[in-house]
Amino acid sequence: MKYTTRQQAILLLADGTIFYGKSIGISGKTFGEVCFNTGMTGYQEIFTDPSYFGQIMVATNPHIGNYGVNAEEVEADKIMISGLVCKNFSFNHSRPNSESNLYDYFESQNLICISDVDTRALVSYIRDNGAQNAVICTDGTPIEELKVLLSNVPNMEGLELASKVSTTAPFFFGNENATYKISALDLGIKRNILRNLAIRDCYIKVFPYDTNFETLKSFNPDGYFLSNGPGDPDPLIEVQSVAREMIASDKPVFGICLGHQILALANGVSTYKMFNGHRGINHPVMNVLTGKGEITSQNHGFAVNREQLEKHPDLEITHYHINDNTVAGMRMKSKNCFSVQYHPEASPGPHDSQYLFDDFIANIKNRVALQKAF
Repeated sequence: MKYTTRQQAILLLADGTIFYGKSIGISGKTFGEVCFNTGMTGYQEIFTDPSYFGQIMVATNPHIGNYGVNAEEVEADKIMISGLVCKNFSFNHSRPNSESNLYDYFESQNLICISDVDTRALVSYIRDNGAQNAVICTDGTPIEELKVLLSNVPNMEGLELASKVSTTAPFFFGNENATYKISALDLGIKRNILRNLAIRDCYIKVFPYDTNFETLKSFNPDGYFLSNGPGDPDPLIEVQSVAREMIASDKPVFGICLGHQILALANGVSTYKMFNGHRGINHPVMNVLTGKGEITSQNHGFAVNREQLEKHPDLEITHYHINDNTVAGMRMKSKNCFSVQYHPEASPGPHDSQYLFDDFIANIKNRVALQKAF
């Protein structure tokens, strides 16, 4: 291993602020929007979540890598974050069922990481000054040169990234003899979302992000799913059009995270970039329909305009974030369509909201039963 070489490294923010640390031994530089996740576990799922594509992750948990990695604990086939910032990087791991250490995992995919950073100070700075682009440099490139390179990195607002993480060809997931069929539009879908649908007796065909509605319809699905994913939802004009056709089909529609935002845009409700997003596994949400609170796993930097949604004649808020009152869920009054801004599959995270998958299947069952009655 090369981790015995601990050269000085830096994290340079777009506003010129510099945080110092050490390289874990992988030389280079990487760019992205810096953000932080407050989860105390599940780092491998976070690193492989397509929704984090284009972002440099700051881990607030002071110890990263201590339980190694396992091939079953991924949300995609490769690491999706642009880079990692942490306090203590553990080169050794102690969990019995881990298959490797985190350093070898990072080295195999050339993931740049800076450790020994004052992450408390960094997160406090991001919270006060907002999300911004940054660069991790572990190869000694002069700061002035890094500033020039960083100035050319596009901002997340207005950036379409679903095309960078979506499947390039349709694929199937689950038991082909399952009772229900789902057409899922892959904007950056997490593997555990597919697992949650499959264990509920669904056979899923996953389509590339730019698939037209007629192709989605050709699978003869019982329902449609719009997945999570990275980037700004606003540039995804064609996806919004497909979402409108899904809604018009009268078949059940379910959207998560980016899919939730797409459904809002498809109904004429705008989205906006948040000063700081929600990323962690302890976000409190109020279920308006039941009056009960839920602890949720969240990962998003954009949100739906609440004022516009409340004025929409055919939409209603079903969930809101207790900390800042942002929209966390909505449904249509005239159509079989609902969505949430957070992650009910919660990998990692609490399972308070997994009932949403049951609600989706219940909507499908009810529609199938109604069709058979006629």
